Amino acid sequence: MKHPAFFLYILLILLLPTALRAESVIRINQLGYLPEASKTAVFLSDSPINLAQFELYNSLTDEKVFDAKPVAADASIWGKKAAFRLDFSSFTQTGGYYLKAGANQSPSFRIDHNVYDGTADFILNYMRQQRCGFNPYLKDSCHLHDGIIVDHPTRSDEHIDVTGGWHDASDYLQYVTTSANATYQMLFAYHQNPTAFGDAYQANGLPGKNGIPDILDEARWGLEWLLKMNPAKNEMYNQIADDRDHRGYRLPNKDTVSYGLGKSRPVYFVTGKPQGLGSHKNRSTGVASTAAKYASAFALGAKLFQANDPGFASTLSSKASDAWEFAQSDPGVCQTACVVSPYFYEEGNYLDDMELAAASLQEMTGEESFSKQASYWGNLEPVSPWMELHRARHYQYYPFVNLGHAWLAQSNNPQTSEQFKAFLKQGLEDLKRYAGDDPFLIGVPFVWCSNNFVVAATTQARLYRQITGDTSFLKMEAALTDWLLGCNPWGTSMICGLPAGGDYPAKPHSSITVELGETTNGGLVDGPVYQHIYNSLRGIQLLEADEYANYQGGKAVYHDDIGDYSSNEPTMDGTASLSFLLSSLEAEGQQQADKLPIKDSEGALIRMNPSNKEVYLIFSAHDLNNGGKTILNTLNKHQAQASFFFTGDFYAQPSNKQLIRKLIAAGHYLGAHSDKHLLYADWSKRDSLLVSRTQFEADLKSNYQKMKDWGIEASTAPFFLPPYEWYNQAVTDWAHQMGLKLINFTPGIRTNADYTTPNMPNYRSSEQIIKELKSFEKEDPHGLNGAIVLIHLGAEDKRPDKLFDRLDEILIFLNEKGYKPSRLR
Repeated sequence: MKHPAFFLYILLILLLPTALRAESVIRINQLGYLPEASKTAVFLSDSPINLAQFELYNSLTDEKVFDAKPVAADASIWGKKAAFRLDFSSFTQTGGYYLKAGANQSPSFRIDHNVYDGTADFILNYMRQQRCGFNPYLKDSCHLHDGIIVDHPTRSDEHIDVTGGWHDASDYLQYVTTSANATYQMLFAYHQNPTAFGDAYQANGLPGKNGIPDILDEARWGLEWLLKMNPAKNEMYNQIADDRDHRGYRLPNKDTVSYGLGKSRPVYFVTGKPQGLGSHKNRSTGVASTAAKYASAFALGAKLFQANDPGFASTLSSKASDAWEFAQSDPGVCQTACVVSPYFYEEGNYLDDMELAAASLQEMTGEESFSKQASYWGNLEPVSPWMELHRARHYQYYPFVNLGHAWLAQSNNPQTSEQFKAFLKQGLEDLKRYAGDDPFLIGVPFVWCSNNFVVAATTQARLYRQITGDTSFLKMEAALTDWLLGCNPWGTSMICGLPAGGDYPAKPHSSITVELGETTNGGLVDGPVYQHIYNSLRGIQLLEADEYANYQGGKAVYHDDIGDYSSNEPTMDGTASLSFLLSSLEAEGQQQADKLPIKDSEGALIRMNPSNKEVYLIFSAHDLNNGGKTILNTLNKHQAQASFFFTGDFYAQPSNKQLIRKLIAAGHYLGAHSDKHLLYADWSKRDSLLVSRTQFEADLKSNYQKMKDWGIEASTAPFFLPPYEWYNQAVTDWAHQMGLKLINFTPGIRTNADYTTPNMPNYRSSEQIIKELKSFEKEDPHGLNGAIVLIHLGAEDKRPDKLFDRLDEILIFLNEKGYKPSRLR
């Protein structure tokens, strides 16, 4: 009979491999973080760990520089026992760092203004690699005999010169659907962030400067192909080649696939009706989705090339108008065609294409009639369907982001602007709802090309924030970006070759990798797919042991393996869609580095970006509110945004409820001003504290608790205005250590003197205050750029002239001088 201890020993042996396999990891954005950005890592564990704290350490000195409490999330979504979000957004010091959580340490990463520098240009490596015709990556040409017209009522079997453009993915099909969108995405990125792009390549894609930003060279490559595919009015072609292309790995200059057309490939005429050369047909219902994409790309191209090539711009302008007319003539979707299989791009909506085309024509011509047409089409599809439904068939709702909404949200018509801002917001709210308690805040459907949905979501979030100043979705926006760069269950970037030395797709499903042993630098891979999708696919066979095997137990799977065509194939249009996101992040970093907010000697922010013509009106209140209604009405009249700082007592006062409710509804910033309006430091001896740190923290926490009763979270209200606008370095440090940014009015602007009364020696009348404000604007080297202008929400009865009664005059002055009143963000 065996001793019981023997069985215990055997049991331990059996359990040991499982225990050894148990892992805990910290996932980060491998590229790094901008200093002023939302910064969050994610902790995952196979064990049910109760994590109480995490710390941030300097990579060089191993000195702890920050610690905070993690936020628990639903680990089961990704097949784990514990998950926490590690938010260190309030730490803004540049340098190299790593995180510790329990016994686990993250890889080192940077916090710096330049972490995204060069990334917008880096992805163009893949676009050049995908070029058809002359391919600069291979230094050779391909598909020079394209193509032979098919499915045309009178011209089938004729040759047409359509060589050029880009191959769609690792196959060599070419679609107007994806190519026109890719062209537009690059043009839009340059329009929004022109300073983010360099000039290191010639028009043909070979190294060498030509005086034109490389992003425009690449977009022009797409435009010139689109012109070939639209040779005459109402004559459009939608694709080159079909699924007979899928014949295994080969380089494009070695492509021997035959379509029975000699050396040529089929070129599909746009019919607006179901198409397919074999038994399989698509479900086309019209021409609008394709024709409108032509119109959009031509229109924005015409605007952007006007300066350096007016002849080319004129051609594009004429083509844009013709394409728009054609789109209107036959509403419906024009889908891609197939032959040997029933699979095609199942685009099912064209309303967004019509909206974007009209908005782009308005941008090109300045004609308000196009804005009205864009609004009409946009109202028919307020939210991109995949965001609302959380599902989509392959390319069913394409493009994945509706940039037409972004154009209209910036309309000069206030009603149109507010309506489309609301549409953008609704889509983001849908995504946030679907994300739920996911530790990575990911609310996209994990169907094929899920990374394209991620890029679309973070693009919409960033545009919404830039247009409105609303930071409600800031953490989700950052999480979506971080997902693409390594903060995901697998800990890998989804962009081949980025960052150098990091974990990124080294074995993408691509002939480049198979034939040349190289990754497809710059290419965005498809991304994770749901378990049930992956398990249902045929022909997938992993070629190597899965390095991410321990992270495939969640709702989606991803493999860095040549054999996984579902999650690891780079796509041309997905890569192009990164242009706006990466250029925006690069531009943001440049702005932070070159135009940092100005601080005073006590460490408080006293001026925001001094290079932007934005003025930050701030209003504070404790016990007086006789100007609240006037201020709100005046701001509404001028459609101006501002920031309000109230004490806890003010938030709790019943008579203030209506005003606070209206301020929140109007989208103004509401922040903290202490709970009891304490005086922190002696008036005559500033470095002498009148409160202890414990008193300070308790008072401020009470302020934020009362703000929370209004739905205002500390995470979305990081700016803190000290009572009496009086503080010292210790108070500033205490605020920073609580994750807050202490601010004050810009010195020299005396609007804060609106509290004074005639019996005071420092009395200033409103007339004198406004005169001094105008004088400051004229004499200061920066004018009022980035200035923080404080006005009190109330004034004593014995002050005869209330400055808030003259807010209209101040706003008219700011408008005349070209300043934009903005809220803190």
